[in-house]
Amino acid sequence: MSYDYEELGLVAGLEIHQQLDTETKLFCNCPTERREPEESVRSFVRYLHPTKSELGELDEAALEESRVDREFEYLAYDTTCLVEEDDEPPHRLDQEALDTTMEIASLLDCEVTDQAHVMRKIVVDGSNTSGFQRSSLVATDGQIETDEGSVGIADLLLEEESAARIEEHDAGVTYGLDRLGIPLVEIGTKPDIRSPEQARDAAERIGMLLRSTGKVKRGLGTIRQDVNVSIKEGARVEMKGVQSLDDIDDIVRNEVGRQVELLDIADELQSRDAAVGDPQDVSAVFEESEAQSASNRASGDEPRAESDSGVIAGAETVTAVRLEGFDGLVGREIQPDRRLGTEFSDHAKRHGAGGIFHTDELPAYGVTEAEVVALREAVGAREARSASDGASGDEPRAGDAVALVAADTQIAEQAIEAVADRAAVAIEDVPEETRGANEDGTSRYLRPLPGAARMYPETDVPPVEPDLTDVEPPELLSERVDRYQEEFGLDAGLAEQVAYGRHMPTFEEAVDRGIDPTTAAGTLESTRTELRRDGVPVEKLTEEHLLSVLELVESGDLATEGIGPVLTELAEDSSLSAEAAIEAAGLSGVSREEVREVVEAVVERNAAQIEAQGMGAFSGLMGECMGALRGKAEGEVVSELLREEIGERT
Repeated sequence: MSYDYEELGLVAGLEIHQQLDTETKLFCNCPTERREPEESVRSFVRYLHPTKSELGELDEAALEESRVDREFEYLAYDTTCLVEEDDEPPHRLDQEALDTTMEIASLLDCEVTDQAHVMRKIVVDGSNTSGFQRSSLVATDGQIETDEGSVGIADLLLEEESAARIEEHDAGVTYGLDRLGIPLVEIGTKPDIRSPEQARDAAERIGMLLRSTGKVKRGLGTIRQDVNVSIKEGARVEMKGVQSLDDIDDIVRNEVGRQVELLDIADELQSRDAAVGDPQDVSAVFEESEAQSASNRASGDEPRAESDSGVIAGAETVTAVRLEGFDGLVGREIQPDRRLGTEFSDHAKRHGAGGIFHTDELPAYGVTEAEVVALREAVGAREARSASDGASGDEPRAGDAVALVAADTQIAEQAIEAVADRAAVAIEDVPEETRGANEDGTSRYLRPLPGAARMYPETDVPPVEPDLTDVEPPELLSERVDRYQEEFGLDAGLAEQVAYGRHMPTFEEAVDRGIDPTTAAGTLESTRTELRRDGVPVEKLTEEHLLSVLELVESGDLATEGIGPVLTELAEDSSLSAEAAIEAAGLSGVSREEVREVVEAVVERNAAQIEAQGMGAFSGLMGECMGALRGKAEGEVVSELLREEIGERT
């Protein structure tokens, strides 16, 4: 559905989190390379609890997180230190990371703070061993340009990356400490964004500026976008963890739609005088049930038959809550394939439940019509009454819905309380909250919005005085694209590929060594991509491998057509020299006379075709010649000799 975003009063802002490519972590000397979980050498377990701020306040988000009793396991590696384990105070803030942050501040036209103080930000989801994230405000009041106008930069922070989530299990979560402490910049825009397209444009512009430094990490998970969205009658909602720029406009568009639908539902519920009853145990209703558990369909799978009988799928307890006036609205879609009931289910899952059932979707999943009737009677849920039913003189009314949770007793009780609380909010308005971005452009509930109570000073790290005096802003990638076209004659597409690609430094070095720019660019972008698609382990090719092969092409010792086969040999055996790889690939150079002999043989085999087509046979025969020579000769030489031979026969 399309919306008039101006009429709805859309206001959006971005938080861009980008890992910096430094030698060491932000508060210790450990390396910033990522590791595989199998490489861990030991692990330890922690339980985290919220602490009060200096004013004696508890952050609501941290408090809710702490109600979910979980243990956190941390995988340690041979490089893990006591700072990462929170068994030693943090060291001074890394200077390389601060220097890169200053460079980014200059690109964003930010004002640098006189002093940067490190703060502690409470995080109780286990992603930090200390229970908080260290963060420092280093610059404010910047600006970027988009096609729809300027977007202000509210703040630029330097902070430590969280631990990497490895897996979630019944007891809690396992994290890897290899990522914890990698320097990270957080760029927060002002709420100047007024359309989904502008949100994406702003994110692309910031991403380009970050990559222009040449000092940020690349690859999946090294940059994350959070999007804050609100509309005039709605609420500020933060969407966490948008991985791809391609998803940002969909995320904003779907959140606007969700809030529009929730506001409409709230209006309808208020017109129905809706209310939420008290949760109660309804296990007796399902003593003989053959229904499946809600967790079996939480992932979107088709319902499966269960061997358990009795209380739903063998759960200890079934709890339920009467939702007065909610009939027909719990199943209403508010985002693609997500309903109001899905919102309730998200809250139930936070307490360990697999999900919920509700009467807008029942009977189904093994729950029978008779069980639905008994359930409604058990909680006092009324059926809808239309005007035609008013023989007794009663007014028409909307029916009630019922939501239920089947789980272990403690989980079921906590989960249904969470559902009841969320249903009560649905009557009033759109709740402020933090949500997680899904791959399909929708979002799911994570926790309440955090407040100021989660921030307090870090007393173990002294403040620093950022200075822009000696900072020289780098050449922007967009400017580099233009330069590559003008200076090196690259076409627009190839120039952009090289400028924005990971191998831009190698391209610059190749050109400095006198290598033809077009050959260098094509090898780094096109040839490597083709080899990777063919299963060649191109990630094993070093910069020196690439440069040495290109130098052999420039000197005439290797035909351009032989680059792919030689790089393949080097990728398979990195100990080889470029010269040895040429020998291994069978591409030792051939003389002009040897090339002529191959061309003459091809022409002789295809004499009839040449007689019939003349020079029209050139294209097919050229491919045959190059195949026979297997990259041992330059295409220009082969083309010249082939044209001569064809010309002599026509």
